[in-house]
Amino acid sequence: MRFTTQSMFEIINILKEKLDNLDAKGVVEFEVLDPDAATSTYSGNKVLLNSEEFIYRGYKNWVDLAQILYVKMLTPKKSKDATITMRFEKLSSDSFHSADASKEEKYGVESIFSEIHKLEDASFIYHYTQALKNVNINNRKRVLNLGINSGDEFDAIKMMLGDFEDMELVGVDYCESAIKVAKEKFRGENVTLYQHDINELDTLELGKFDLIISIGTLQSSNLNFKPLFMSIIQNYLKPDGAVILGFPNCRWIDGENIYGARVKNYPYSEMGLLYQDAMFCKKYLQQKKFRVTLTGKDYIFLTATSFNKIGCF
Repeated sequence: MRFTTQSMFEIINILKEKLDNLDAKGVVEFEVLDPDAATSTYSGNKVLLNSEEFIYRGYKNWVDLAQILYVKMLTPKKSKDATITMRFEKLSSDSFHSADASKEEKYGVESIFSEIHKLEDASFIYHYTQALKNVNINNRKRVLNLGINSGDEFDAIKMMLGDFEDMELVGVDYCESAIKVAKEKFRGENVTLYQHDINELDTLELGKFDLIISIGTLQSSNLNFKPLFMSIIQNYLKPDGAVILGFPNCRWIDGENIYGARVKNYPYSEMGLLYQDAMFCKKYLQQKKFRVTLTGKDYIFLTATSFNKIGCF
């Protein structure tokens, strides 16, 4: 296939039809204008090359299309006439979201989830570390992470600060095998990790914290989100404390991060529940005299700092 002046609407429909007839890992190839053939050019503008007219589209446009079509964009092949051959590989349904595993080990060391390294995802690590800067992580002495799994969020704090021996870090997760990995990683006396049900958090007698972090955990189906969130703020956060919540706005499928939250009974991305939960937390924290921001892309980060702050913002 060779696309020159076809609209993106036409291209999407053509590629959808081709992909529908392919098995997982099948590859669709098509020729388009090389995005490097023009500069400072927005997608949709027409470019004339060698007496042939093309509609210009940048690489980001093709990457976005790959996510929409549930394919992996393979390395394009250069052609001689200022075109390239794009290659889209159809993804399988290999996803931890639909994995048939027990509640305890769906996120364990033998699960598909364990192969996901969020700190190597540019969008996640950038926006998460920005959230840590916004809560002035340097001045937070007691930190609680709910849903710590193998400890990625603590890894990021360690990378930012280098030495965090003067902090007390506490992590809680239901998955026993993930907690074992985290304990191997963080052997210092300042890190305490519990394999425990967040629904029964009060039995741990943890005290109060300067910062509470929870990434993609509080919205779990076995948790009653709104009452649990309010209880955590009331019972575990210091008056001048801060909060970082991460709301997943993506799905991890067959090695790829696909943008957009999904809910049951919808065959496409539907972000209503994500917005509802994020706005509930924002309004609740604002009523409690917190300054709240929402940032991020594949994960939406809610960052809240008390007006009784300790030098942040």
